[in-house]
Amino acid sequence: MGLEDIFKFKGFDGGVGGPAGIAVGVGTVILAPIVIPFLSEVGKPLAKNAIKQGIFLYEKSKEAMAEATEVFEDIVAEAKAEIAQEHQENQAKAGEDQIEVVPITD
Repeated sequence: MGLEDIFKFKGFDGGVGGPAGIAVGVGTVILAPIVIPFLSEVGKPLAKNAIKQGIFLYEKSKEAMAEATEVFEDIVAEAKAEIAQEHQENQAKAGEDQIEVVPITD
Protein backbone atom coordinates (compact mmCIF):
# COMPACT_ATOMS: atom_id res chain seq x y z
CA MET A 1 0.00 0.00 0.00
CA GLY A 2 1.70 3.08 -1.22
CA LEU A 3 1.03 6.75 -0.70
CA GLU A 4 -1.11 6.86 -3.85
CA ASP A 5 -3.31 4.07 -2.43
CA ILE A 6 -4.05 6.17 0.67
CA PHE A 7 -5.26 9.05 -1.47
CA LYS A 8 -7.41 6.69 -3.61
CA PHE A 9 -9.10 5.10 -0.56
CA LYS A 10 -12.87 5.54 -0.78
CA GLY A 11 -13.65 4.75 2.87
CA PHE A 12 -15.21 1.70 4.42
CA ASP A 13 -18.73 2.69 3.40
CA GLY A 14 -17.79 3.71 -0.13
CA GLY A 15 -17.65 7.39 0.76
CA VAL A 16 -14.96 9.77 -0.32
CA GLY A 17 -11.66 9.34 1.51
CA GLY A 18 -8.23 10.46 0.51
CA PRO A 19 -7.15 14.05 1.04
CA ALA A 20 -10.49 15.07 2.56
CA GLY A 21 -10.28 12.27 5.14
CA ILE A 22 -6.70 13.17 6.00
CA ALA A 23 -7.64 16.85 6.32
CA VAL A 24 -10.47 15.96 8.71
CA GLY A 25 -8.11 13.83 10.81
CA VAL A 26 -5.45 16.54 10.97
CA GLY A 27 -8.06 19.18 11.76
CA THR A 28 -9.40 17.03 14.58
CA VAL A 29 -5.95 16.60 16.07
CA ILE A 30 -5.30 20.34 15.88
CA LEU A 31 -8.68 21.47 17.21
CA ALA A 32 -9.09 18.83 19.94
CA PRO A 33 -7.03 20.71 22.58
CA ILE A 34 -9.21 23.79 21.97
CA VAL A 35 -12.61 22.12 21.63
CA ILE A 36 -12.39 19.62 24.51
CA PRO A 37 -11.85 22.22 27.29
CA PHE A 38 -14.61 24.36 25.81
CA LEU A 39 -16.99 21.40 25.76
CA SER A 40 -16.09 20.52 29.34
CA GLU A 41 -16.77 24.11 30.45
CA VAL A 42 -20.12 24.10 28.70
CA GLY A 43 -20.92 20.45 29.36
CA LYS A 44 -20.37 20.42 33.12
CA PRO A 45 -23.08 23.01 33.92
CA LEU A 46 -25.44 21.31 31.49
CA ALA A 47 -24.82 17.92 33.09
CA LYS A 48 -25.21 19.36 36.59
CA ASN A 49 -28.47 21.04 35.59
CA ALA A 50 -29.77 17.79 34.09
CA ILE A 51 -28.91 15.95 37.32
CA LYS A 52 -30.65 18.61 39.41
CA GLN A 53 -33.77 18.35 37.25
CA GLY A 54 -33.68 14.57 37.59
CA ILE A 55 -33.51 14.81 41.37
CA PHE A 56 -36.37 17.33 41.38
CA LEU A 57 -38.55 15.08 39.21
CA TYR A 58 -37.70 12.08 41.40
CA GLU A 59 -38.78 13.92 44.56
CA LYS A 60 -42.02 15.13 42.93
CA SER A 61 -42.87 11.65 41.68
CA LYS A 62 -42.15 10.23 45.13
CA GLU A 63 -44.63 12.70 46.65
CA ALA A 64 -47.24 11.91 44.00
CA MET A 65 -46.84 8.16 44.60
CA ALA A 66 -47.23 8.66 48.36
CA GLU A 67 -50.46 10.60 47.82
CA ALA A 68 -51.78 8.01 45.37
CA THR A 69 -50.94 5.21 47.81
CA GLU A 70 -52.77 7.03 50.60
CA VAL A 71 -55.88 7.50 48.45
CA PHE A 72 -55.79 3.83 47.39
CA GLU A 73 -55.44 2.67 51.01
CA ASP A 74 -58.43 4.84 52.00
CA ILE A 75 -60.54 3.30 49.24
CA VAL A 76 -59.54 -0.23 50.31
CA ALA A 77 -60.40 0.55 53.95
CA GLU A 78 -63.82 1.91 52.93
CA ALA A 79 -64.50 -1.19 50.80
CA LYS A 80 -63.55 -3.50 53.69
CA ALA A 81 -65.82 -1.56 56.06
CA GLU A 82 -68.72 -1.85 53.61
CA ILE A 83 -68.12 -5.60 53.24
CA ALA A 84 -68.11 -6.04 57.03
CA GLN A 85 -71.32 -4.01 57.38
CA GLU A 86 -73.07 -6.02 54.64
CA HIS A 87 -71.92 -9.25 56.30
CA GLN A 88 -73.39 -8.15 59.67
CA GLU A 89 -76.67 -7.13 58.01
CA ASN A 90 -76.90 -10.49 56.23
CA GLN A 91 -76.30 -12.36 59.49
CA ALA A 92 -78.98 -10.28 61.24
CA LYS A 93 -81.45 -11.02 58.43
CA ALA A 94 -80.61 -14.71 58.53
CA GLY A 95 -81.29 -14.71 62.26
CA GLU A 96 -84.73 -13.11 61.75
CA ASP A 97 -85.73 -15.45 58.93
CA GLN A 98 -84.99 -18.59 60.86
CA ILE A 99 -87.94 -20.46 62.32
CA GLU A 100 -87.57 -21.29 65.95
CA VAL A 101 -87.88 -25.00 66.50
CA VAL A 102 -89.26 -25.91 69.89
CA PRO A 103 -88.99 -29.53 70.87
CA ILE A 104 -92.24 -31.14 72.07
CA THR A 105 -91.98 -33.14 75.21
CA ASP A 106 -94.68 -35.22 76.88
